[in-house]
Amino acid sequence: MITLPRNPLKGTGRPDPATASRRRFARRQWLRRWLVWRYVIASVLLVALVISGIWLIFISSFLTVQQVQVQGASQLSRQQILAAAEVPDGAHLVELDLGAIRARVGALAPVRRVDVSRDWPHGVLIKVTERTPVAVVEVGGRFHAMDAEGVLFRDYPRPPAGMPRVVSAEGTSSAAFAEAARVIAALPTGLAGRVDHVAVAGVDQVSLAMRGGAVVIWGSDAQSDLKAQVLEKLLARPGHTYDVSVPGQPVTSG
Repeated sequence: MITLPRNPLKGTGRPDPATASRRRFARRQWLRRWLVWRYVIASVLLVALVISGIWLIFISSFLTVQQVQVQGASQLSRQQILAAAEVPDGAHLVELDLGAIRARVGALAPVRRVDVSRDWPHGVLIKVTERTPVAVVEVGGRFHAMDAEGVLFRDYPRPPAGMPRVVSAEGTSSAAFAEAARVIAALPTGLAGRVDHVAVAGVDQVSLAMRGGAVVIWGSDAQSDLKAQVLEKLLARPGHTYDVSVPGQPVTSG
């Protein structure tokens, strides 16, 4: 009788070498296929994501202009700002030219600064900083508000009470008006209360008309604080014309 050799792994619960080898081979094949397919799946998902994003942003009506919010306006009405902004209703937010909107609103005279931003998902936000009047300018019998930069930005039917008044001729430059604004800002409260109006003939040609009839030749806005100190002392002397354009060498006449 012939006795067959006994498999030493039989009954131990462990696979024989041939079976283990086949399993390792199958596992390696699966890993190779997964390495290939995972890049394919990732690419497909990325393309789908890009297409969905393009559709959402540029084609669908979800991210479109449905409202425009205005903040900071008091001199201008909301309708005036919207008319200047010309934000197209229903336009895709991503395609809006914010710079162009900013330029159109900024061209309004009372606007000193403007910021325009997208208010996702459906709106546009326009934040306006308006000019603050520091004086009223009389030109040709008409009254205009002037800010600290010398910009005339609104009309008044009559001069506001308590606001400094500037008198000038037609065609005066904004640089000359800005200079007058700086002179007004430099006047102490007590001295400012004695001024009837500030006359501007041009750049470096600023003068003060005092309530008592005296005239002060101020010149430019340079050294305005020192000029104000010198003028307060000069006004204690009798005179009709006070020249403080060179504060180190003031002149009184009349």
